[in-house]
Amino acid sequence: MSEKVARSEELFRHAVELMPGGVNSPVRAFRAVGLTPRFIARGEGAYLYDVDGNRYLDYVLSWGPLIAGHAHPHVVRAVREVLERGTSFGAPTEEEVLLAEEIVRRVPSVEMVRMVNSGTEATMSAVRLARAATGRRRIVKFVGCYHGHADPFLVQAGSGVATLSLPDSPGVPGETAGLTLTAPFNDLAAVEELFRRFGEEIAAVIVEPVAGNMGVVPPVPGFLEGLRRLTREAGALLIFDEVMTGFRVHAASAQGLYGVEPDLTTMGKVIGGGLPVGAYGGRRELLELVAPAGPVYQAGTLSGNPLAMAAGRATLELLDAEAYAYLDRLSARLAEAYREVFARHGVPICVQRVGSMLTPFLAECPVRNFEDARRQDLALFRHLFREMLAEGIYLPASAFEAHFLSLAHTEDDVERTREALERALPRALAQRKREADGSASS
Repeated sequence: MSEKVARSEELFRHAVELMPGGVNSPVRAFRAVGLTPRFIARGEGAYLYDVDGNRYLDYVLSWGPLIAGHAHPHVVRAVREVLERGTSFGAPTEEEVLLAEEIVRRVPSVEMVRMVNSGTEATMSAVRLARAATGRRRIVKFVGCYHGHADPFLVQAGSGVATLSLPDSPGVPGETAGLTLTAPFNDLAAVEELFRRFGEEIAAVIVEPVAGNMGVVPPVPGFLEGLRRLTREAGALLIFDEVMTGFRVHAASAQGLYGVEPDLTTMGKVIGGGLPVGAYGGRRELLELVAPAGPVYQAGTLSGNPLAMAAGRATLELLDAEAYAYLDRLSARLAEAYREVFARHGVPICVQRVGSMLTPFLAECPVRNFEDARRQDLALFRHLFREMLAEGIYLPASAFEAHFLSLAHTEDDVERTREALERALPRALAQRKREADGSASS
């Protein structure tokens, strides 16, 4: 495929004069892969079309929300019906009640839910609630897990922070950062040590039950169960950040897949069907501490926006047992395609998958934590991304992110990806070798 990029380059040059780095979210800048970001004109099914007329098979899917694919007719119809009646009212609507009812029905640990506008809003609100409920200040998070850009979470975060090699963020007061304790993901002994030292001060442990912002890293057996035990014994709360995994990996989210119920759950992405959304929920006695039922204040002008509520509910209506089985089969085929192609070329790869999200780490298996993820061949990733984009395959522009599949993807799409990998990998290896030889000679 021969890409045309003139219009994207023109737009990006203009964008950098108007927005920091030319984007409204860092990973979109393509800086880690040394390219100009592609400006997207539209999406349809499993495909994206950019402003230069290029078509790409999309494994980003707006970073996860579009589990039904782009512009699914059922979702579009639901949004259009609401849109014709208005966009926002700053007042309750039936749509938010219906979506809340569906979330509560599907996730046993969630008895009540509060809608917000983003995953960051959801996680920061859940932590505030946990601190209020316990009367404690400290939280525990895991190195490489990303819970949004609120101050307490930008301590050893993954995702775009890792992609851009940024340190813990300037602008976060030391006093705030000092209340966040960290441990390696999947290291229960490290968490036990934190509770031994600070147990009476810890309000909550917040964790991605399947890490997705260092790449897809599943929990090792006993890890989530151990967190549940430790928090209960210490009188702390367990928060599952399911912004990425919520209704993506299982009908009842990751907690349903692994059989571990947290005290609080945060959600986003899928429950908005591609529109801005977030939510936090949990046991009734905890949520009734939130204003106006209780004293913990949190508010939002567009919270429960009827367009997002309609899109989310329409998306969930498509996610029955058959849909999840299809996504699981297709994702397994894509994972196997990566393994087979890399094996034929003698290149190490560790493809880790949970449901319809996966990451092909360019490293030896297993990848259990952020340190393992950082050991992958980032130079090869950069070249492989570029070559796959030239083949018309749109992958995450970061080695620390997940691929996502949708109901719109087909077996033919996976086979097309396999064929693209067969062509792209040798070129990427050659590019990396030339780069390494050039560095050595200089």
